[in-house]
Amino acid sequence: MDWLNGEAFTAFGQHIKWSDMIGNTIGLIALALGWRRSIWTWPAQFLSGVILFAAFATSHLTGSAGKQIVVMAVAAWGYWQWTRGRQQAQDGSIAVRFATWRERAYLFGGAVLGTAAVGGLFTLYPSLSWDPWPDAYIFVGTLVAMIAQARGMVEFWFAWLLVDLVGVPLNFANGFAFSGFVYVLYGALVLWGLRDWWLRSRTSGRPALEGAAA
Repeated sequence: MDWLNGEAFTAFGQHIKWSDMIGNTIGLIALALGWRRSIWTWPAQFLSGVILFAAFATSHLTGSAGKQIVVMAVAAWGYWQWTRGRQQAQDGSIAVRFATWRERAYLFGGAVLGTAAVGGLFTLYPSLSWDPWPDAYIFVGTLVAMIAQARGMVEFWFAWLLVDLVGVPLNFANGFAFSGFVYVLYGALVLWGLRDWWLRSRTSGRPALEGAAA
């Protein structure tokens, strides 16, 4: 695995690592497969998570590494859900909606409390993370976004945008320039996805996850 954390090339004064480049390239492919509603989006996301976990873990970015564990877990769950859902919907689609105010309060409260708990843990044990609070924010923010996505909530896209606002500078600061560039692309794609889910939420009268959970 040592070669994965070796330098692939230098661009604009930034050293690009193999793990950073390969993991995020596979992540972009997974995103494209997701737009096509291909079930292969989930194995691609899982593989991307494995590679990026190895990269972040060796750089003591515990929150970013933990984020990849969440991605891998959700990818495995998503593959299972879409496999079952194909019996009801060939494209594996789900109904999307805006969260209720109570659900938003739970998500926001969980994000605040979770970030405080994880950030406090990273602060007590500096060996876990070089950037404890941004790292904790990314880890908890990703978890909140995944929960909202699993529930079919449009707010999941807003959560991802907030994660990107911290993820971009953190990755550049810690030598993961390719991740930083990809996060910028993700930000643009999230805006597009937000628009799509927003429009779908106005036309869908079904409960969230009706097709996937059946």
